[in-house]
Amino acid sequence: MELLPEGKKNQVEVTFEDQKKINEFSKLINKRDNISSELEKQKQEKEYLDDVSMEIELLDEEELINYKVSTVFVKLSQEEAVEKLEKDTESVDNTISQLENDIEQIDDKLSELKTALYTKFGDTINLERN
Repeated sequence: MELLPEGKKNQVEVTFEDQKKINEFSKLINKRDNISSELEKQKQEKEYLDDVSMEIELLDEEELINYKVSTVFVKLSQEEAVEKLEKDTESVDNTISQLENDIEQIDDKLSELKTALYTKFGDTINLERN
């Protein structure tokens, strides 16, 4: 089976080191996809927390609020709920920041690998996504 365009022959030998780079590139792409998915979930969670925070501010101060902790709901005062929301929001912000940093590091490594692989293989390798 020929993967190159018609009339093109591969003139470059693929070494073990080249194959390791190609495999690493593939693993990093998969890891980046997983992190991106988690990042989107965390951003959605942040939006929910922001919405809830605004809603709580509109409630009567004496009214108890059902606040979900893990798999159960607990009744909290408005002040306690706001404090808990602030902590949860800070935690989500830290997670988002870490995930964005992870993606940036992966992108840097992917760029290095792309440069090395395209330098050696030119247009006989395709590292772009559809």
